[in-house]
Amino acid sequence: MTRVLVVEDDPQLVRALVINMQARRYGVDAAPDGATALRLAAARQPDVVVLDLGLPDMDGVEVVKALRGWTRVPVLVLSARTASDEKVAALDAGADDYITKPFSMDELLARLRAAVRRTEALPMAPETTMVTTSDFTIDLLAKKATRGGRNIRLTPTEWHLLEILVCNPGRLVTQKQLLQEVWGATYSDRTNYLRVYMAQLRRKLEADPAHPRYLITEAGMGYRFES
Repeated sequence: MTRVLVVEDDPQLVRALVINMQARRYGVDAAPDGATALRLAAARQPDVVVLDLGLPDMDGVEVVKALRGWTRVPVLVLSARTASDEKVAALDAGADDYITKPFSMDELLARLRAAVRRTEALPMAPETTMVTTSDFTIDLLAKKATRGGRNIRLTPTEWHLLEILVCNPGRLVTQKQLLQEVWGATYSDRTNYLRVYMAQLRRKLEADPAHPRYLITEAGMGYRFES
């Protein structure tokens, strides 16, 4: 059974979410605030988290950051905040998708299913947990990147992009695939996101970011990692 943690302080919305999810045979836990959410996440180990940003005790973005300190569980933000910078902040903190209120229950459940599928599709063989190049090393299990013996700080979004590429060495990963995996289905045409984040990754990892050796652009199609 897929277990969902709903983090929301509106009792009516919580009730609607619980009823709809349980009808589809999800196990559901609910938390009315951030502190309770973090305790339940550690105790219950949910498969996916549905998170409101406007919580009574802390901002939802802080909950995402706290979760990302120890788990890769998919986080679907469900919020009335519609400003672009609010969405970017949540996604950069490590959220996997962002759904604005009011929302369609069918769309929310479809995105929830997609998030769970993406997690299930990412098993890692032991031989692929460490990627070493002449310039940097990626430890996929420890989620660490090092260059010249120094740790490189990557944001959750940068890490997610890099992880997908290095797990598919030599293979083209399309723009659409990357956007859907990292930002969600509704962002499949936001190719500018990829340009910005790939430029950041190159600055941090490539010896010559203007002439990348490892993070290769296939113009108009996608990106490829060459080791």
